Amino acid sequence: MLHDTPLIATIVAGLSLAFVLGLIAQRIGISPLVGYLLAGVAVGPSTPGFVADQALGQELAELGVILLMFGVGLHFSLKDLLSVRTIAIPGAVVQIGVATCLGLGLGGALGWSVPAGLVFGLALSVASTVVLLRAVQERRLIETERGRIAVGWLIVEDLLMVLALVLLPALAGFLSSPGAPPGLERSALLIALAITLGKVAVFIGLMLIVGRRLIPRLLEHVAAGGSRELFRLAVLTIALGVAFGAARLFGVSFALGAFFAGVVLSESELSHQAAEDSLPLRDAFAVLFFVSVGMLFDPMTLVRDPLPVIATLLIIVVGKSVAAFLIVIAFGHPVTTALTISASLAQIGEFSFILAVLGVDLRLLPEQGRDLILAGAMLSIVINPFVVAAVDRIERRRARPAQTTSPVPGMAAASDPAADRRGTTAPKNHAVLVGYGRVGRLVGAALQARGESFVVIEDSAALVAQLRESGIEAIVGNAVREEVLAAANVMQARVLLVAIPPGFDSDQVVERARGSNPGLAIVARADSDADVDRLTRLGADTVVIGERELARGMIERVLPAPAMEQRPG
Repeated sequence: MLHDTPLIATIVAGLSLAFVLGLIAQRIGISPLVGYLLAGVAVGPSTPGFVADQALGQELAELGVILLMFGVGLHFSLKDLLSVRTIAIPGAVVQIGVATCLGLGLGGALGWSVPAGLVFGLALSVASTVVLLRAVQERRLIETERGRIAVGWLIVEDLLMVLALVLLPALAGFLSSPGAPPGLERSALLIALAITLGKVAVFIGLMLIVGRRLIPRLLEHVAAGGSRELFRLAVLTIALGVAFGAARLFGVSFALGAFFAGVVLSESELSHQAAEDSLPLRDAFAVLFFVSVGMLFDPMTLVRDPLPVIATLLIIVVGKSVAAFLIVIAFGHPVTTALTISASLAQIGEFSFILAVLGVDLRLLPEQGRDLILAGAMLSIVINPFVVAAVDRIERRRARPAQTTSPVPGMAAASDPAADRRGTTAPKNHAVLVGYGRVGRLVGAALQARGESFVVIEDSAALVAQLRESGIEAIVGNAVREEVLAAANVMQARVLLVAIPPGFDSDQVVERARGSNPGLAIVARADSDADVDRLTRLGADTVVIGERELARGMIERVLPAPAMEQRPG
């Protein structure tokens, strides 16, 4: 019976309804994510019929967060993480401060106390890990500078929320005992802060010193045994075990623990296999995360407090986004990067729920505040795919030739913050290499070894500076922009090598380069046959799939080329 098997009932009801409603949402042209959320509302306590176990739903959602962050860590390296610290740390701190002030203002307007407003504002300031990563991964930006900044920003937010969760009980004690000596309560806050920072530092230190050596070796030892089953089990054990140990022993979040487990494992040659093996579970539990969010939502909140709900939603979608956009622009990054970061952060999620529940339990936040946070989370997650789609349309329009761009060939538009750092080039019959990540570095090294003349287009200003120091001609900017391609003199180039992952950006680069130079040889990378068909249709001459090249290399190793075969007699 259903009541005897709450775990099975919750999983089956959640996934089945999510599948049906997600499919319907996709058929009518909106994100399946909306269907997942509505599935949660349908099995939640606020609607009639079957009610799933909310506590189990939350735990299943945590598994999804762990596996998702582990997968992101597998695509990151310490170098990637450190490369964005100058924008991620101050950006996240300032953005959280702005959102907290806006929440404090709304709380004051509703007649709440200052501590209630602070807790409310903090809950509105932190983005959902799952939603942000899905937005970045679906647009295949995880390996770009924009993706690295977004993930780095998210990690800083998680660290700050860990500190907030530790300090809130101490703050509640300080407020509930006004007769206690101020110095004593202040020292209690400082001690709690010092202990938390110390635990986080010890955890990160252990992962970088011990885990960096132990975890890859453990996985390599298991792989050497030849059992695929044990390898998958080892991957899941590492992801879940490190996340659980980090939370229990060091007080950091499951998400942060899983992320660092992935980061230390990313240096192993088996990291790609680990990511592939964990993907099915990761996707399934990520769906359950959205179902669990829907279960918490009470639709009647929209009827009881319509104006406060609208104000809460505006803080999340508009206030946070504008603050993040201005911060990224102030640090000299392109408008495309600022749009991506601001759109990704225009929602709230799991940490917001934890803060809301803790605030109510500590009697710092009224129940109305918790309901507004849950309503804001639900609505912002529903709206976020549309916000991201709007950003994509803006980027497409900006990528088109416009009268606002400079008429002088090779010169960037004055409105581009990266224009003064971009530089121009005047070689002819050269190669243009778009992207200098893992694939781009290998291609660039091969071109350099053969003495080929080539220009690199890369959106990371720091990486371009390093390339120029090493004598490689490089241009700062997004190759989607016509003026960036013009600065690389693509009209007189011999070949264009698109080394960035397949997706929106690579499609636009191929299409615009073909329009600029019909005789240009274009080589692009792909992950699937669908990518090959699409890129070929847009103008690529050669599209390379990693699996095919691996197979070709293996065949060439064991079979002699036809021209080398000896004829009998």
